[in-house]
Amino acid sequence: QVQLVESGGGLVQAGGSLRLSCAASGRTFSTYVVGWFRQAPGKEREFVATISRNGGSTDYADSVKGRFTISRDNAKNTVHLQMNSLKPEDTAVYSCAARFSLTSATLRGHYDYWGQGTQVTVSS
Repeated sequence: QVQLVESGGGLVQAGGSLRLSCAASGRTFSTYVVGWFRQAPGKEREFVATISRNGGSTDYADSVKGRFTISRDNAKNTVHLQMNSLKPEDTAVYSCAARFSLTSATLRGHYDYWGQGTQVTVSS
């Protein structure tokens, strides 16, 4: 089992940057695929990015490609989401999730553990 805690959210102007962190408990963090999802008010939770167990493979939603970068440090049990060129439509609660599997996934139903989320607000 793994517990996830997000941090780094906040209020930023359009065009600005934020770096989200997802800290995980447990000694076997490197055996989990990790993903970031977001949920805006009145909308369903959507996939943002995912990273493989060793960090060698990543995948992004089309809406964030070229602006967001996911990375991980297994020695520190941490995954980061660097968000650049933020837009008002990026405003949402961002949550990280972990999947005990060999393969990455973009569907929220394929993830086993979730953090509580961190609010990101981008003003125009």
